[in-house]
Amino acid sequence: MDIRLNNVQIDIAKEARRFLDKECPTDYARDMFEDERGFTDDIWAKMTEMDWLRVRIPESYGGMGMDQMDLSMVLEEMGRALLPGPFFSTVLLAAEAIMEAGTDSQKERYLPGIAGGDLRGTLALHEPDGGADLGYIKMKASADGDGFVLNGTKLFVPDAHVADFVVCTARTAAGDDLAYGITLFLVDLSADGVSVSLLPTMDGTRKLCAVQFKDVRVSSQGLIGELHRGWAPLSRALQRAQVGLCAECVGGAQRAMEIAAEYAKIRIQFDQPIGAFQAIKHRCAQMYVEVESSRSILYWAAWAQDYGSPEEAALAASVAKAYCSEAYTHVASGAIQVLGGTGFSWENDIHLFLKRAKANEQALGDPVYHRERVFQLVAG
Repeated sequence: MDIRLNNVQIDIAKEARRFLDKECPTDYARDMFEDERGFTDDIWAKMTEMDWLRVRIPESYGGMGMDQMDLSMVLEEMGRALLPGPFFSTVLLAAEAIMEAGTDSQKERYLPGIAGGDLRGTLALHEPDGGADLGYIKMKASADGDGFVLNGTKLFVPDAHVADFVVCTARTAAGDDLAYGITLFLVDLSADGVSVSLLPTMDGTRKLCAVQFKDVRVSSQGLIGELHRGWAPLSRALQRAQVGLCAECVGGAQRAMEIAAEYAKIRIQFDQPIGAFQAIKHRCAQMYVEVESSRSILYWAAWAQDYGSPEEAALAASVAKAYCSEAYTHVASGAIQVLGGTGFSWENDIHLFLKRAKANEQALGDPVYHRERVFQLVAG
């Protein structure tokens, strides 16, 4: 296994850093924190011009067909910049699900639009009472003629208020095997019976919604993959999304560590920088350890999605999600302690990173869920 970055990946990261430093300073993230929509069309158009929406989509559908590691370079810089908006939900959730399970006609209909920035999508997965269990899917889809009727509520759906369509998970059959009976559907969010409402969140840079389905009819063409057998392809798509979220965590943790280290050099106490004190030294050193170990795990997980066995890909994704998201929270919390009282003020950026860290920690399965998953995979 060789997970060293190649020249193309290094160039991708450098170009992403230059773009985000210019187009997405912290002031932009703060503005979108308070903005109901959460992004601007100008930034979306510029990201489209950068070809970021095309990275993972196959060339036959207008994309570039690149690897997870290539996309991780962009996502790491996005995490560093706290980029708001529906990029993650469109590229890592909706597009990956369609690529995993969609028919040729579905791919032809949706993937070129996503690659060109004309379509935005998301994934409706979580339900009331489900907690962090990604497999808790009780919403029913009832067969009706040549289609299905959906009824139920999905919570914490990223960016549904600005999406054109949603990949919705629903149960079409009951049984002892909880993975059997889950089916994926493509639903137009403008369809009759669909209502979307924003949810209050701690991290305003990432908008979450409740989506209600009331007698929503979906034709047989809206079914993604095999009937009752949607969990396997969805799991593979979720693994890639989890690794993508880890890339964001690494970028955010890196920046939080830098903010703490910069402050420790200029804040004077007792006639010397606070970075001279052992407690601060050790705190910053621990941040460095966690950032670099997170990056190593991320690179393994990204490599495994494209080149590892299915078992290794699943294991690596859960190891990364459990470790990287928790490490991000540790680093951001430690940075606030280094900054002291100023870290709690709205004027300082560090609290924005802690909010994103806590949101990422819970998204797509919390560390407890993924540790249990790691045990299951290792113990067999």
